Amino acid sequence: MSLPQHKVSEIIKKHSEIEKELSSSNIDSKSFAQKSKEYSSLNEIIKYALDYSNYEKNKKELEKIISDTENDKDMIELATSELETLNKNHQSNENKLKIFLLPKDEADTKNAILEIRAGTGGLEASLFASDLFKMYEKICNKKKWDLEIISISKSDADGLKEVIASIKGKNIYSLLKYESGVHRVQRVPDTETQGRVHTSAATVAVLPEAEEVDVKIEDKDLRVDVFRSSGPGGQSVNTTDSAVRVTHIPSGIVVSQQDEKSQIRNREKALKILRSRLYEFERKKIDDQRSQDRKSKIGTGDRSERIRTYNFPQGRVTDHRINLTLHKLEEFMQGEIFDEVIENLNLQAQEEQLENLQ
Repeated sequence: MSLPQHKVSEIIKKHSEIEKELSSSNIDSKSFAQKSKEYSSLNEIIKYALDYSNYEKNKKELEKIISDTENDKDMIELATSELETLNKNHQSNENKLKIFLLPKDEADTKNAILEIRAGTGGLEASLFASDLFKMYEKICNKKKWDLEIISISKSDADGLKEVIASIKGKNIYSLLKYESGVHRVQRVPDTETQGRVHTSAATVAVLPEAEEVDVKIEDKDLRVDVFRSSGPGGQSVNTTDSAVRVTHIPSGIVVSQQDEKSQIRNREKALKILRSRLYEFERKKIDDQRSQDRKSKIGTGDRSERIRTYNFPQGRVTDHRINLTLHKLEEFMQGEIFDEVIENLNLQAQEEQLENLQ
């Protein structure tokens, strides 16, 4: 599908207008910062837009030289070579412009809240949840992202019932958002005496970390309950009511936090999680309204969707959304080939968006 010329013209016009605004002495500092950012983004694509816009004119000039019998052989050969290069660059420019024109996800630049919960499979599911968390820790270390545990609930044998963590860095959400969903594992548990392969699961949710400016939470919409923290088996691990349960009354979202000894810190952490869940709740509502007529294969929030299988006996990991199977499970669990899967997911998502670009 060819790119509408008017969209390319809009890019060129916008670039010129902002250039004039930035050189004007009448622009205030806030607008200057905003326009500078937009201008910088357009600067990355303007060359391709100009080349794309001039393609037909340049093509006709070269074809005229080639068809003119009065021109010598060397000139015709040179024009033919230039036309081949022009056509090749035209296709490349079109692809770059299409990707640039895709709707931007405003959350892509945000940090992320990572939530992992053991699913079906008992102890083995909690052990797999722990393995997943270790995998994301290794990815963060390799990429020099900051990971901070907000809340953690352990099970027997070093498994995890649930862990919630904050991940900070550059464009974190854009790189982790496709991890949301059901992660399935197939392997022989340590407790299995007959060598049978068991199937267990853990759910992963990745939320954009919302700031206070993104979501305004009114005190009147909150119900805050305090209680004593409890450890494994339900025994009390604190003599004060430091644990906090925050209920957002309009949405019904409930967040409990008890990891800190301070009630204030637990409340801060609970509100941080609540803010991100509310932000994602509103984003999903808007996305659902926009995309009622089509269903994307690449989900970014459905926790009930099985997205990936980790098969240990065969040493393979399969992403079901893009039918990608890699026989490098060990490397994947070490966070070494994570980028390969993310790149393929991003490409698939871009192709889906390009199909809907009018």
